[in-house]
Amino acid sequence: MSKLWGGRFTKPTNKLVEEYTSSIGFDQKLALQDIQGSLAHVAMLGKCDIITQEEVEEIQSGLKTVEKKIQAGDVNYSVADEDIHMNIEKMLIDEIGPVGGKLHTGRSRNDQVATDMHLYLREKTYVLVELVESVQKALVNQAESHVETILPGYTHLQRAQPVSFGHHLLAYFWMFERDKERLQDSVKRINWSPLGAAALAGTPYPIDRQMTADALGFDKPYPNSLDAVSDRDFILEFLSISSIMITHISRLSEELILWSSQEFDFIELDDAFCTGSSIMPQKKNPDVPELLRGKTGRIYGNLMGLLTLLKGLPLAYNKDMQEDKEGMFDTVDTLEGALSLLAPMLDSMDVKADHMKQAVKEDYSNATDIADYLAVKGLPFRQAHEVIGKIVLYAIDQNKYLLDLTMDEYKQFSELFEEDIYDKLAPEQVVAARVSEGATGFQQVYNQIDLAKEHLS
Repeated sequence: MSKLWGGRFTKPTNKLVEEYTSSIGFDQKLALQDIQGSLAHVAMLGKCDIITQEEVEEIQSGLKTVEKKIQAGDVNYSVADEDIHMNIEKMLIDEIGPVGGKLHTGRSRNDQVATDMHLYLREKTYVLVELVESVQKALVNQAESHVETILPGYTHLQRAQPVSFGHHLLAYFWMFERDKERLQDSVKRINWSPLGAAALAGTPYPIDRQMTADALGFDKPYPNSLDAVSDRDFILEFLSISSIMITHISRLSEELILWSSQEFDFIELDDAFCTGSSIMPQKKNPDVPELLRGKTGRIYGNLMGLLTLLKGLPLAYNKDMQEDKEGMFDTVDTLEGALSLLAPMLDSMDVKADHMKQAVKEDYSNATDIADYLAVKGLPFRQAHEVIGKIVLYAIDQNKYLLDLTMDEYKQFSELFEEDIYDKLAPEQVVAARVSEGATGFQQVYNQIDLAKEHLS
């Protein structure tokens, strides 16, 4: 079969070139978006009297027939027809005859593919926003159940101060909230219409780009035809947002892995989200969070790949840009899978509150509260800090924790100590004492949950 563009050429394309340059193996994902754009385009051609209304109706009918066949899986894509645009146009011409060739009037594959990707990414962005919210809801549900569950808080992976477990989980809620806002804001850039920019310079036909933009739900056409077909910053932005989001997913996954180990033993993941060992029957491996953590590299790679692809391209379209799609598709698939797994895994997670509480009784994470205690009694904080350092060193040497020291032992370091020091050092009191806005104090965490629910509503 001759190429739809074959008039200029005197010999057929080398088969290896056909296979190497064809994109139909992956851009068939854009089939429905391609038809959506074509339906808007042909309606505009008729409205602008570029083709007849009879031709419009015939082409629209043919496109809808092709669309049904695609949805039913009743099509065979051909490498010889290169890409999704040429494959669909060939199917259309096979369906309705030469009049199908009029569909391409006033446009190019350059603006066509850009339009398809804008439509695809807008649709997937809305899907991802919903999936992020499902993870946020799971975090809020667990947080609400564990406001008064006390967890050792860490800095440098060393125990620092006890915190509410609900407070810790809500830290991730707000990370995902910013990810969600970034996705939502990116729609403003996705929602520009490239259609009608043609190959690079526009078209001599009296088309109405605003009409097709409106029909496809875009806010406006690109003001510059060169820009419309040659940049992929809307995909770069998506990949950048995705890289930040997968970082947050990876950090949360790392904590789930640590917490579920025997060394921490703070949580147990549901069996449905773990696997076993082929040789060690006692093992319960947190494979899902490990793989979520591992997927981070591929999304970073997709971002770097597209940045590298675009950095040296002159305006306007270049064949290099065929490489803009697979990374986008892969990132969408990776994030959809990750978020779909993360929400139910969090919901079904068993929190070992007693183990956490025992852990905060067997460390020195309440030391700061002794310094605050002495400071309130008039000792300058810097001096109080030095006193507490000596007390901790003494307690370690005596193989004791701070609540185990007697009053006589405390008095060795300062006469300001009274019996009320033991109440101040109780883990529940240490956490509850944090009353500043956004702190881990129980009432502040309840306030934070109310705020999180407002954001979700």
